[in-house]
Amino acid sequence: MTIYVALLRAVNVGGTGKLPMSELRAMCADAGFTDATTYIASGNVVFSTSKSAGSVKKELEKRLLKYAGKPVAVIVRTAKEMAAVLAANPFPTANPKHTYAIFLDKPPAGDAIESSTGESDEQLHLGKREIYVFYPSGMGRSKLKIPAAREGTARNMNTLKALIEICARS
Repeated sequence: MTIYVALLRAVNVGGTGKLPMSELRAMCADAGFTDATTYIASGNVVFSTSKSAGSVKKELEKRLLKYAGKPVAVIVRTAKEMAAVLAANPFPTANPKHTYAIFLDKPPAGDAIESSTGESDEQLHLGKREIYVFYPSGMGRSKLKIPAAREGTARNMNTLKALIEICARS
């Protein structure tokens, strides 16, 4: 069995994509995933299954489409991959509340940083399948637009730490 973390895009943020976490846990159970544990209401769930990451993604996206009536993107990482993302944080001394990993399905293009616009005091760094961003003034005040991140979903370092702790207990 593999421990996975599924990160849902645009769920319960800014009044869009309402999804009670109890429903997400039920979807996971119905899909045969075990020990589903959610963290905060923004679409983070940890569970175990013998299925591949690709199968997990397809299964959750299918169930979320049926529930929401529209596509909901899901990014899937193993517990080991999540720990590696945290360990690779290029801004380890920055405020974890203002430091994000934008999770993507595939590696970001080499020009992902250069194609960004609206940059002020933010710092960006490419990861394996992530884009790291430090927002010194806060994400909510930023005008930064990262075209490569459109299909991704962002989590701050505090959330990553919490998800990794849940994985360790699973």
